[in-house]
Amino acid sequence: MASAIPREPTIAAAWIGDGAFDGHHDRPVMPWSRHELGVTEDGHCTVPIGKAAIRRHGDELTVMSYRTMVRVALTAAVETGIDAEVIDLRTLVPLDIDTVTQSMENTGRCVVVHEATRLSGFGAELAAEIQERCFFHLETPILRVTGWDTPYPHAQEWGLFPGPGRVSAAHCARRWRA
Repeated sequence: MASAIPREPTIAAAWIGDGAFDGHHDRPVMPWSRHELGVTEDGHCTVPIGKAAIRRHGDELTVMSYRTMVRVALTAAVETGIDAEVIDLRTLVPLDIDTVTQSMENTGRCVVVHEATRLSGFGAELAAEIQERCFFHLETPILRVTGWDTPYPHAQEWGLFPGPGRVSAAHCARRWRA
């Protein structure tokens, strides 16, 4: 089963156009804010399922995210001035664990950002995977920046999702913690 999170129109079109989701157990997961995807360009591109994208290179801290929170993570990295590597996971199953572990070996610090609740969110599973595979490379505990553990009305979701301010605070906390 593949669970893919296209963040860009080209990727969504490539995955759907290539028939990557022909099986009845595979499914694309569209961002909650569909308007963020935009319009695809003419032509065809191929984007492999299970391959994360490094959206910003850095060596102080790794920020892992998916879907709409990638934009928030990129904004926070610019605002703080921290040399953060921002990884867009793109697919959760299969997870590109090679890109994740290479980045963790490089930076030793990790912040996982996602819009789901802290309790039972995918970030908990991701943090556990990183802890198991990269324990000896970690310089600080893994930090998660998540949505609040509370129900909220759809109209107010952006006020309750992690914003650049919360992510920036996490960047600074991980940067200086020994």
